[in-house]
Amino acid sequence: ADGAIVRSGTRITADLLENPGKLRAIVRAGVGVDNIDVATATRKGVIVMNTPGGNTVSTCEQTWALIFALMRHTCAADAVMHQGGWDRNKYVGTQLAGKTLGVIGLGRIGREVAKRALAMDMQVVGYDPILAAERISTWGFTPASDIPTLLKQADIVTVHVPMTEETKNLLGAAELAMMKKGARVINCARGGIIDENALAEALQSGHLAGAGLDVFAEEPPPANHPLRSMSNVVLTPHLGASTNEAQKSVALEAAHLLVDYLTRGQVQSAVNLPAV
Repeated sequence: ADGAIVRSGTRITADLLENPGKLRAIVRAGVGVDNIDVATATRKGVIVMNTPGGNTVSTCEQTWALIFALMRHTCAADAVMHQGGWDRNKYVGTQLAGKTLGVIGLGRIGREVAKRALAMDMQVVGYDPILAAERISTWGFTPASDIPTLLKQADIVTVHVPMTEETKNLLGAAELAMMKKGARVINCARGGIIDENALAEALQSGHLAGAGLDVFAEEPPPANHPLRSMSNVVLTPHLGASTNEAQKSVALEAAHLLVDYLTRGQVQSAVNLPAV
């Protein structure tokens, strides 16, 4: 093949890339390229591209779906209703207006999430190591100098960063302990950015009030995963990009990227172009 298009379930390993033949480009229909051995592709001169814009809004909306469900106990209340019950007093929720949302990572998805928080009359504290504080301020967000500063201010923390060696367990036991008592945490980015065992302990101890996760370090997570049995946790099976609109958008974008490169040499959204 001259080019390949993959989704998250297909791994392009170092072994596959060792003798790439005619392969000149790989396009990931989606954002994360952790299923592609980018280092080997780079060494072999193979361009790796992704489609960062196609599922931005859908992933943003999934983040907010988890936030709303978590703050208003929607899933638990719905289950009781379907079982014939009616218990208003048990499911008193928490209002979002007036609260502070901490957004770690202000790329496309993080910015869209933060913009919607402003529409909810929330304050937004944002942190991104590659963005200047002045730039963050122009969007109406309060810049944080570092992650601990953000964690201490936020009522809800959501992460929107890629999965790398630097971001693995970015929020571990020490970081979760810095958060306000009764705060909540959301992850619709990549599993492993939040240490799930540390998160379970923080929830069990009562330090954190809840969590919403769409992604997991191991997918699917094992049946005995500690978060599966917690009533103050909302879990979904990696649905961030699972809308009809996002599926169509990333498919079209991936096809156009590959055709443009193979026919005209035009490179867009490459993750390894300078090195190649």
